Amino acid sequence: MAFATAEDGTQIYFKDWGSGQPVVFSHGWPLIADAWDPQLKHMADNGFRVVAHDRRGGGRSGQPWQGNDLSTYADDLAAVIETLDLHDVILVGHSTGGGEVTRYIGAHGSSRVAKAVLVGAIPPLMLKTPANPEGLPIDVFDEIREGVLADRSQLYKDLSGPFYGANREGSTVSQGTLDEFWLWGMTVGIKGAYDCVEAFSETDLTEDLKKIDVPTLIVHGDDDQIVPIVASGDKSSKLVRDCEYKVYPGAPHGLAMVPKYAERFNADLLEFARA
Repeated sequence: MAFATAEDGTQIYFKDWGSGQPVVFSHGWPLIADAWDPQLKHMADNGFRVVAHDRRGGGRSGQPWQGNDLSTYADDLAAVIETLDLHDVILVGHSTGGGEVTRYIGAHGSSRVAKAVLVGAIPPLMLKTPANPEGLPIDVFDEIREGVLADRSQLYKDLSGPFYGANREGSTVSQGTLDEFWLWGMTVGIKGAYDCVEAFSETDLTEDLKKIDVPTLIVHGDDDQIVPIVASGDKSSKLVRDCEYKVYPGAPHGLAMVPKYAERFNADLLEFARA
């Protein structure tokens, strides 16, 4: 297995497939790099080099006590990019991974970056505040934290339905897809999973979005039950200078992993990467 070493010594696992312009993927909570496998194969089959890493705290990466925050996640992403000496990178981030990509550009700049893609991403801020009334109340995130501590296995089983829209009438999401979500989540240590809730819900990425100076594709489902579009995609699309915003009618949070929407997303991603 291949690893990059983070600034604090944590080992960050990554997969590196194909050849060509690099596309680097950052996954959502509580998942791992494998959640991107269909897109990795799709892009590698079409002439791109694809890289995806397991965020610290889960999967095949180290599980340190500290550093489960978006700034450190962005530094870990930088460690992967620099270990492989990647340039002209297309960054793709889903959910928390979208926050990771945004903070990476905000903190590290875009000298190695050609384009960015944010999918169901958490920026600018998920938490409801006086300045962000469209956000979700802190009670929502407190309940997630309580679930992680009390019975995270059941939490992930319960969360998988709304994550993929399997709780909607007429859903064709398979049991296998729901089981995958649980399986990936259970590889994440309890400390990393718990800390990441604060990272994805309470980190204000407004200023980071304003620093994105590369062409950016923002994709969001208008039936996202996890990261509501009004507090995220709608706002982010107004803060990123060079932005193309695509709203997928009826699509859930995990739209890239649901066949009904993944086909469109894969086509949009490839078109944007080639443009």
